[in-house]
Amino acid sequence: MQTLSHDAYLALRANATVLELDLHGEKVLQLEDGSYLKLFRRKRLISSAAWYPYAQRFADNALELKRRGIPCPEVSGVFRISGFSRDAVRYLPLAGKTLRQVIQTDAALQDLAEKLGRFVAGLHESGVYFRSLHLGNIVLTPDGALGLIDIADLRTQSGALDSNKRKRNLQRLSRDPPDCFWLCGENKSIFDNAYAIRQREKIDMDRSHGM
Repeated sequence: MQTLSHDAYLALRANATVLELDLHGEKVLQLEDGSYLKLFRRKRLISSAAWYPYAQRFADNALELKRRGIPCPEVSGVFRISGFSRDAVRYLPLAGKTLRQVIQTDAALQDLAEKLGRFVAGLHESGVYFRSLHLGNIVLTPDGALGLIDIADLRTQSGALDSNKRKRNLQRLSRDPPDCFWLCGENKSIFDNAYAIRQREKIDMDRSHGM
C-alpha cells in the first residue's frame, strides 16, 4: 500500500467524475484517464480493517480471482491518503453490463439464468465466498463471460464451500427485490438445474483425477 499525500490525492482526482457517493462523501470516482478510484472510509481503530484495509482486500481479491480465471477489475494501485480518513484502490473497470442492467431490457433471458447458475456453482466449487453476491455485482462482459465487481467483501479458500456457506450465499443472491423478481420466478428452476449440473461435473472430474 502506497502512502499518498493529500495534495497528491487532490491532483489525482482533478477533473474526476463522481460515480457514487453517500452521506460520508465520495465513494467511486472516474479519473481523467478512464480508470476508477474507489474510496474506503477508515472507521474505528479496533477493527479488522485497521490491520487489513478494504482497499488492500480489493486488490488481493482481484489477484485471487484472476488466478482462478474469473473476470474482475484490473488493479493498478492501492493507497493510504494522508490527512484524509480514506484508503483507495485504483483500477480499470470490468467491461460490460451488470446483470441488473441486462435484465431491465430483457427479463426472460433463460440462457442467462443457466449461465448464472453454472457461474455461481463454479465460484462455490473453487472456494469463492462473495458476501455481496447480487446481480448488481455480476457483470456480463462483451465476450459473453460473467465476472465480479466491487470485490472487497470477498473471501477465498483452497477447497469448495460447504453446504452452509452455499446456502447463505444463494439466499443473498436473491435477497434484493429486483434480483428475486427475476431469479425466483420461472428462471429459478433453470438456475437451480444449471447449478446442480455444474456441481456434479466438478465432483465427477475430481473422482476421475482420484481426488
